[in-house]
Amino acid sequence: MTPAQRHNPKIELHVHLEGTVRPALLAALAHGHRLPVPAETSGRFDDLYDFITIWNAMTTVLRTPQDYQRALLAYAAEAARDGAVHLEPIVDADQRLGLSGWADLLAALVDAAAEARESYGVSIGLTPQVCRGHDVDFTESAARIATRFAGQGVVGFGLSGAEGRHPTTPYRRMVELARDGGLPFVPHAGEAAGPEAVREVLAMGAVRIRHGVRAVEDPELVAELAERGVVLDVTPTSNLRLGVAREDRPHPLTVLTDAGVACSVSTDDPAIFDITLAGEYAFAAQLGVPPATAYAAGLRGLLSDAADHARLVAVGEQAYQGGPPA
Repeated sequence: MTPAQRHNPKIELHVHLEGTVRPALLAALAHGHRLPVPAETSGRFDDLYDFITIWNAMTTVLRTPQDYQRALLAYAAEAARDGAVHLEPIVDADQRLGLSGWADLLAALVDAAAEARESYGVSIGLTPQVCRGHDVDFTESAARIATRFAGQGVVGFGLSGAEGRHPTTPYRRMVELARDGGLPFVPHAGEAAGPEAVREVLAMGAVRIRHGVRAVEDPELVAELAERGVVLDVTPTSNLRLGVAREDRPHPLTVLTDAGVACSVSTDDPAIFDITLAGEYAFAAQLGVPPATAYAAGLRGLLSDAADHARLVAVGEQAYQGGPPA
């Protein structure tokens, strides 16, 4: 990777804040709370559910709003070194924190996002979420709290978890509460489950889909995504490491973009996969999606306000010489 490739402007729409914590910070947080340092987090995983077990172990060291602030500022600095100009980090509502703790956490992250922009020049739109399988009443309350921060740094609301094990439809009211409060629906789907999961969240009003790559199993759905202009947030290495994509077949990113579907490029959980944003953009280029195209898809899918969008369009046009970002 050349220095120019590393520093080309990049937009990242799918990165779990909890999965950005590198080993040094992970150890510091654990020691600060007198907790054991989680075991080695990078490596191969049997499947998505095995990965979720490791991810859950990592999150145990994040105990306070200040911990999350440290994580966000650390990743903003890292991503900026890789050329990031806009991030939409994901943070999960943890039932262990309670609802008052959730409000405190979001307030702290809003402050950290403003500091990251001033310090590193990276705009940040927070996209909190809940997990399939969580108590429905809790998720609805969590959505209501998140809407308090709409327009103040929180730009969307999501739903994660293994859609193959837990249903999505019980959270329809939660989605409505978030949307009525100014937060568009940006769920995970089409990773653990197939095209039916993608169709399900589209019917619930998803404005962008995190992953969505198993749509390739249904050519009619792929054509619909392209026609509707729905952006999929694709995480190339994550897809391979979790068995969603296979090395003996074309990567879904290639198939989807060849079919006209706009696909942003992201890391998912960079600390767990031991990858970087610059590395994922380089990998995407090998798969036939050059940086300008990935940036353009990021522009199309981002949830920032009009001023940030205009700024990011100008950044892209200057860097990519009036190419796709325009």
